[in-house]
Amino acid sequence: MSLLKKFTSFFAGQPKLDIASRFQILKEAVSGTMSEFFKVREHSTGRTLGLKVLDLEKQQFFDSRFTGLTRPKEGEIAMSLTHPCIVRTLEYGLVTTGQQYVLMEYLEGKGLNSLVIDRDPMLEGKQVLLLRQMADALACVHEAGYIHRDICPRNFIAAPDCRSCKLIDFGLTLPAKPEFMAPGNRTGTPNYMAPEIVRRRSTDQRVDIFSLGVTGYRLLVYQLPWASTEGTGRDALHHDTVPPADIFELRPKLNRELGELIMQCLKRDPRERPETAREMLVRLQKIKKVDA
Repeated sequence: MSLLKKFTSFFAGQPKLDIASRFQILKEAVSGTMSEFFKVREHSTGRTLGLKVLDLEKQQFFDSRFTGLTRPKEGEIAMSLTHPCIVRTLEYGLVTTGQQYVLMEYLEGKGLNSLVIDRDPMLEGKQVLLLRQMADALACVHEAGYIHRDICPRNFIAAPDCRSCKLIDFGLTLPAKPEFMAPGNRTGTPNYMAPEIVRRRSTDQRVDIFSLGVTGYRLLVYQLPWASTEGTGRDALHHDTVPPADIFELRPKLNRELGELIMQCLKRDPRERPETAREMLVRLQKIKKVDA
């Protein structure tokens, strides 16, 4: 059976969504790596929601890496995760064009990536609070039996006051099972990729610990641990050949426990990183302020 037939058979018997008949589009699509995102208003209820429409060709290409395996659909994964730090997913299925859609709550606020790039002063003093919530969300994903595979600032939306954030995307998420952790699947956001992904080695949930460490590093000092010239896999090759810049050189007054935790997450050998996201959360909960 072809990938397209497998994909459509998964939704066999379910009515397809006609976007125009059900929603008014309030904001045109924002393009992501694997999808387009719309802000919509539902005609029947007046609710403002987020509508994600996946790119069919990109989704098929990603699924082709797992020939012979049944990978849960993004909407299925998202709906299985209920947590205050994870976007609430309401439904998923196919639109009339054959693409997969995911319908979710609409989050007011900005992407963490934009805030970091702008060095937004709203972030200062709130980084530990945000990192706790990120670790809490990731612990939920891991304890549900998944590897997120794309933890990065772009996949968190911060509330307008920057005192909370939510994880929003599960397009590359995989079951934490041996058949999905075998060497070879080199996908993700290059600047946040763990060395074992870059070098096509076996993986486990600690790839997300590495990515969360890079995210925390950037949140605290507004730059990456390694110089990035292309933002591609070529840059990511440095993640196990060049030591990351010492975070304390960039922010000398940083809380010692916080800085050491971030640097531990960036270890080349996954056995030297925190074992779990839950462990990270416990350690972050003991840290009361960003700077010493």
